[in-house]
Amino acid sequence: MTEVYDTVGMIAGNGVYPATFARAARSAGVKRLIAAAFTDETDPVLEGLVDELEWFRVGQLDKMIKFFTGRGVTHAAMVGQIAPSNLFNLRPDFRTIALLARLKTKNAESIFGGIGGELAKDGVTLIPATSYLEELIPGPGPVCGPKLKDPELATAAWGFGIAKEVSRLDIGQTIVVKDGTVLAVEAFEGTNETIRRGGALGKGKAMIVKVSKPNQDVRFDVPCVGAATIETAREAGITAIVVEANRTLILQKDEVVRLCDRHQISLHAHAES
Repeated sequence: MTEVYDTVGMIAGNGVYPATFARAARSAGVKRLIAAAFTDETDPVLEGLVDELEWFRVGQLDKMIKFFTGRGVTHAAMVGQIAPSNLFNLRPDFRTIALLARLKTKNAESIFGGIGGELAKDGVTLIPATSYLEELIPGPGPVCGPKLKDPELATAAWGFGIAKEVSRLDIGQTIVVKDGTVLAVEAFEGTNETIRRGGALGKGKAMIVKVSKPNQDVRFDVPCVGAATIETAREAGITAIVVEANRTLILQKDEVVRLCDRHQISLHAHAES
């Protein structure tokens, strides 16, 4: 179980993740939530769920850290994605420029890891992005929707191994497969575009496989499935979604269950053997 702190800072990206985290942290007993939000990324609904929120541009690292330290924040969580295009179109302050200059590779993982290091220099420790959300992480087996049959389970196991290798190479964490063929591999375009591309090629009965990276840093990078994922899968003609057991967050779980049942999409958690 995550330690409950009186005050937790939130580095809030896009999607429903930040609001989900805020509600869960409150339920766990966190008294103060201080959120750093990002223009054109963070859902404004978060303002009603936290004690204080300030808006930043992506790249204003020094200003964000001073915002936290000025309000007594010593623990913070990165929750929600920042669009990859924004990471590569930064308007950085001097602290961000210095950070980027030190990085040998400039991908999402190295940039977020560097941000974590800068926060630590000023006394702010990043906690896991799964903090207070443990009940949303499924163990092995069927999650919702129709249960996979034996041939589908075999495809899931095969696809899982492929997806793990792709993620090890830091290409992406999602693939789309059908009948022993990889239809699409996630790269810079992101998960939803991968699903659409794979679904168009599969013309029905395709499967999404989504995994974590080896040695994934759960402070800022956690595989997630939410209602938008299910809707995108439905539109693309996907019939099954396989995620990594004990390593994936199911956001908007009630809505995910409803959509999977309605559209007959299988959601299954596979455990690495």
